[in-house]
Amino acid sequence: MELTTQTIKQRFTIIGNDHFLNRAIEKAVRVSPTDISVLVTGESGVGKESFPKIIHQLSHRKHNRYIAVNCGAIPEGTIDSELFGHEKGAFTGANSSRKGYFEVADGGTIFLDEVGELPLTTQVRLLRVLENGEFIKVGSSEVHKTNVRIVAATNLNMDSAIQKGKFREDLFYRLSTVEIKVPPLRDRKEDIHLLFRKFASDFAKKYNMPTIRLDENAQKLLTMYSWNGNVRQLRNVAEQLSVLEEKRNISVSLLQSYLPELSSNLPAVINKNKDSSDFSNEREILYKILFDMKKDLNDLKKITKHLKSEESSIDFKSEEKNTLEKLYNNSSNSSDLIEINEKKGDFKSHEVSDDKYHFAEEIREEETLSIHDKELELIIKALERNGGKRKAAAKELGISERTLYRKIKQHDIEL
Repeated sequence: MELTTQTIKQRFTIIGNDHFLNRAIEKAVRVSPTDISVLVTGESGVGKESFPKIIHQLSHRKHNRYIAVNCGAIPEGTIDSELFGHEKGAFTGANSSRKGYFEVADGGTIFLDEVGELPLTTQVRLLRVLENGEFIKVGSSEVHKTNVRIVAATNLNMDSAIQKGKFREDLFYRLSTVEIKVPPLRDRKEDIHLLFRKFASDFAKKYNMPTIRLDENAQKLLTMYSWNGNVRQLRNVAEQLSVLEEKRNISVSLLQSYLPELSSNLPAVINKNKDSSDFSNEREILYKILFDMKKDLNDLKKITKHLKSEESSIDFKSEEKNTLEKLYNNSSNSSDLIEINEKKGDFKSHEVSDDKYHFAEEIREEETLSIHDKELELIIKALERNGGKRKAAAKELGISERTLYRKIKQHDIEL
């Protein structure tokens, strides 16, 4: 089987000797002669598209059509038409009948890339094809038959997608009769430099220039890097270095400048079970900030309303008590404290002189007078701005018309 695997690698330009990569190739070779549905899984950029080609070319369908469909690139409104076809007049713009991929590829193989992105309605149609080879065109009631081998691929966590209701469980089991897992590049450390040399050689021929080479430290960094974009990212880095750098010997510092978000020479820790729920903490923090902002705004509204209210009075809180005490103590060298009755707004003293009492009383009276004058001034201005119309003035002040009428009488305001 080793010779067969090596032959397959050469034929389909697959580079690497990793055990899990070899195992994936062996599974593809073994399943090829059958018509079993296959699901290829792995992270984005690992090279999943090579395995459907292997399966098709080694099957009895190799002389028939092979069609690769990127399910994530087709809009939801047209995906059914693309896959199953449509009749004339089925929807706006359908000026003629059209064959879908399942009809065109009859007898061949269809590769459904990013199958996890299919809408649920399309998943139902696909399940029917897998179960009995039948499909119905959009805008038609006639049942059509097709004999197509389906190979699908996805980079999603399918268990998570099923739990969230984004993918049908019965369709998953139909597609994954055989599952081929393609390992990420960070798990194929011995293959990383080998792949880089192959890409560097290819780009040197393509652009007619000498091949770039990595020094020893650069090779170590290349191997230690996490490569979240996998083989696709490695290929892009090799092409950038080949085209942009005049020096053909690449140092570690130069290579590091082409590797994004590199904080150390250690590979990043990858959570294989990570999905969108991992960001719940960030959402909770954001919600808390928004609720706090709303609470502060409500408090501000209450304070404003309190100042405008007829019964508004000074509410000396504990902090204001301390401020008043400090203010008096600074003006007279006494350690006696002033007690404030928060409910009535009265001042009482324990062993406090008359001068101290009058001092605190004057502060309260001045503050109360200031609020009274301010309220009167605001009411008069609002009435003048609205031509004496109480309804409009009350709306501007943020109080009811009845309250405004009572305050006009209270302050003896002439209209």
